[in-house]
This record gives sequence, C-alpha cells and structure tokens, in this order.
Amino acid sequence: MSHITPDRGAVNLARSLPEAIKPNRPNYNVLHALPLPLRIHPLPPLILHNPLSVIYFAYTYLYQLIVPLSSHHKTKLKAFFSPETRSVHVTNQNVIRALWESGFFGKGNLSRSEPSWLDREMRRKGVVVGETSEEVTRRRREERREFKKERARKERETIESALREEKTLNVEIPCLPSVDAPQPSHEQRETLGTSKVSNDMLTSNGILFDSCKPVNDETFLTDGTRISHSESREDHTELEAEKDLPIENHEHLQLTLEEAFFLNYGLGILEIESRESAQPMTTNTLFTLFRMSSYFPSYPSSDLRPDDPFIISYVVYHHFRSLGWVVRSGVKFAVDYLLYNRGPVFSHAEFAVVILPSYRHPYWRETTSLAMDVTKRESKSWWWLHCVNRVQSQVKKSLVLVYVEIPPPRTTKFEHCIDNYSHTDISQLLKSYQVREMILRRWIPNRSRD
Repeated sequence: MSHITPDRGAVNLARSLPEAIKPNRPNYNVLHALPLPLRIHPLPPLILHNPLSVIYFAYTYLYQLIVPLSSHHKTKLKAFFSPETRSVHVTNQNVIRALWESGFFGKGNLSRSEPSWLDREMRRKGVVVGETSEEVTRRRREERREFKKERARKERETIESALREEKTLNVEIPCLPSVDAPQPSHEQRETLGTSKVSNDMLTSNGILFDSCKPVNDETFLTDGTRISHSESREDHTELEAEKDLPIENHEHLQLTLEEAFFLNYGLGILEIESRESAQPMTTNTLFTLFRMSSYFPSYPSSDLRPDDPFIISYVVYHHFRSLGWVVRSGVKFAVDYLLYNRGPVFSHAEFAVVILPSYRHPYWRETTSLAMDVTKRESKSWWWLHCVNRVQSQVKKSLVLVYVEIPPPRTTKFEHCIDNYSHTDISQLLKSYQVREMILRRWIPNRSRD
C-alpha cells in the first residue's frame, strides 16, 4: 500500500472558507496614544533654515517658561487600599478608563484584563455596542476549534476515498467517528429506556432526539432532564423587560501593590485612602503598609527585612516601567511579569520575567545560620527552571532572569529605615538595590543546527 497523505485542500482549508464579516474595532492607536496617564507638552521641531520654525520654537519655549504647563491632572486620582485582597481598588469610572487607556494599569475584578463587564452586560441585554476583548478571544477560539474539526473531516474523507480507489479493502470501510458529534452518555441511554442507541437516534450538542419524529415543541430531553420551552420564553421576556432598566456598573479596577505605589511614588498622580479613615495616606505610610502586606500573614514593622517581597518586585517593576515597557502580571505563564512593547491590545508579550534575589554581599555569609538561610532563599531546582523555560518557549516568549542584589540590613540607610519609618528616604533606599538581567533561551537541536 502506498503512503497516503492528506490533500492540500484539507490542510489549507482556511483559504477556501468564506471570510466572516469582522466587526469594526476601535482605533487603539488613538485610544492608547499616551504611554502614561500624564500630559506631555513637547517643544516643536526646530528647523534652523526655516525662519518660521525658529520663531515658533522661541515663542513656545518662552510661553512655557513664563506660564509653566503641568503634566499632572488638576485633581489627583482617588483609590483606596483593600486589606482583604491586598490590592488597591479604583471605583470612579473616569479614573478607571484613564488608568487603563494610558499605560494599561490594573485589571477589572469581573473581567480577564480590560474592565469590560458593563459592555458585556449591555450586549447581553440587547444594547448595540462593539465587541469586547474577551468576546473577541472567545470568538477566535471557537473559530479555531471549528476549523480543526473541518480540517479533520476533510482529511478523513480524503483518506477514505484514496483507500477505495486503491481497492485495498475487501469489506466495507466503517465510518470513522465524527470529531464534533458527542456520544450519548449512560444516563441518556437509561432515560430513553434502552441500553443501545439505534441508528434513528441522533445526537446534537448532547441532546438526543428521534430522526423520524419531530421534536416536541413543549419539552425536550437534555442530560435526562425534561425542560419546558415556556421557561426559555419567560427568560426571554424578562430579558426584554430589563432593556429599559438602567444598568449599574458593579466592576472596579484592581491595582497590584507595585502598580499603585508606582502611580503614587513614581508619577505622583494617585491618592490612596484608608477605608477606615477615608483620608489619603502618605507615601512613607504606603511604603511600610505595602511591605507588611507582602507577607502572609502580615508582618509587624519591626520584623521587616531588606528582601521583602514587595521591595524586590517593586524594584523590578519600576526598572522596566522606567525603560518604557508595559509591565503586566505573568501568573498565567508561571512567571512574575510580562513585558509588552506597547500594550496587550497591540501585540503579545515579548519577554517573561522571573525575579531572583541575589545575596552577594559578604554580610550574608558572616554566620553559618545566615548563610544557610540565604542559600535556601536562593536555591531553585533544575526541574523548575526547565519547566518554566519550556512553557515560555511554547508560547514564543523569551525568558528573562532578573537578579536583584539585596543590600545588607545594617547600613546607615537601613538603620534609618528600620528605626524611623515615617522619615524614610525611599529614593536612597531603592538606590541601594541593583538589577542584573540575563536572557535564557531553550536550545533545540532541530532549530539550532548552524
């Protein structure tokens, strides 16, 4: 028997399928034009051989020198700290859109990423709005699933026709099982009162019905349960009645501790209030509170260490945000952060970041107990690294190992920090940390022959 290969038409089925009408997508270049929630007032380009350009440049420079333009909003953005979720919540809808559209900060508590619960609810009630990012992802996955089913069907038909032409089988070729038709369950067989489903009984999405008899308009069977069509009509009537009711947005924006502190300390545009006092907290108070909340359960202020999880993660977050990257959580891919060039709506993340503390200062080796504790904190198994690296190679991301040099706790800066938290010089404290980056790629012989 000769080797049978699938037809090219089955492999390239996507070219023959009719193109679906794609809905109009928003202009993300305009919607996310600002990389940060700040207003930038640049000087116009200076063209020396153009007198009008020189005059306009001088006018703009003198105007901004006499009337300084602020890059911040007139009023600071408001948020509050939630000790239960160990995050910062933003409830004002204007602030939510400003933080998401200018820098992709936070995530919706009722959404996968972008706060889109209100748009999905409006679509559910029949109000015409554009597709949300979650609905686009769901639709693409469904299209990919249907494409694979159709491709498998075409390949099966091609193989069967080739076998019949070669006349290699003396018996009738049994029909291969369909890839999209679910098989009846044992409960459905018992409900129908027979242990074997006849050929007249067809399956569609798990629902059994007789091909010779019309489906009853009143009820039908699904998973052994009889459901009345009147119930679906009542649900549809209720949905029609809800259209006229105003929709209240129950979604808020959740900021991680690193994102909230960057907006408060790094940019100075966010005020974080305490839920109990409803008063804005100072930057020093937030710094201590976030360090304590990075442990579970929370540590008292006297037990904080220079390698607190919040300090290490914030140093890396601030480092990459300062370089212009959009930093998002990487828990989905078993890493600490994901680095986007412009944002998740433009392209996939290019790099995946894993944070590793490094204790190279001689202080961390002074005593045996301290050296053993540091070795335990630094130790990572080879299997862990292999698994993480394999995951990133499968999703076409480069793994970046970021080593954070931990300074000793008995320097003047740390003594000042530990003894008096209210007067901590955060800038000097963060400068004592150093960041080293190393890119790790998985070597595959078939792809790396040269």
